Amino acid sequence: MLSKLLKRPVIPVIVIEDANDAEPLAEALLEGGMDVIEITCRTAAAGEALARIKKAFPEMLLGAGTVVTPEQAQMCIDIGVDFGLAPGLNPDTVKLFQASETLFVPGVMTPSEIEQGLALGCKLLKFFPAGAAGGVGMLKNLAAPYAPLGVKFCPTGGINLGNMNDYLALPVVSAVGGSWLATQKQIAQKRWATITAQVQEAIETAGNAT
Repeated sequence: MLSKLLKRPVIPVIVIEDANDAEPLAEALLEGGMDVIEITCRTAAAGEALARIKKAFPEMLLGAGTVVTPEQAQMCIDIGVDFGLAPGLNPDTVKLFQASETLFVPGVMTPSEIEQGLALGCKLLKFFPAGAAGGVGMLKNLAAPYAPLGVKFCPTGGINLGNMNDYLALPVVSAVGGSWLATQKQIAQKRWATITAQVQEAIETAGNAT
């Protein structure tokens, strides 16, 4: 799963308020050429949305984001998500996912957190909140001592179409996570064509990263 995820340079970070929007949203992403999705566990609808996408679109790489409690972790594991992510690094959560042989991407913002993640066997880490934490310059300097160890980062938070390639240009960055690909407002208004167009634009932009 790690090797598959490393081939996807852009990961849509989705907040779903209504589980009925899960299938048409997934269709909109697939129509745009994106077969990966991260549904955050921030709403009551997240669990059902994850389960519905898992059932209807087994070809998608299904991720659960904002996994911050043991209950959320177990729910996501029971659903059978392909990977999980968190804004922080909780060793207990990491171990829960590892016990189920499910990829987990903990969040880091300091050298100590990076080293803790590596000690737990996590080679893909989420740099969050990327923009507020210093952006590209911060990540470039933060990651430099650890790059020889093969660690990769997925910066999330403050990423958009205009700056995504600044991150993707860094060798330590495998992907960026972004909520602009399908905003809560767009999902609520069922603007599926708009979301498809944004996905296509992001994929094309990522293809121009140097």
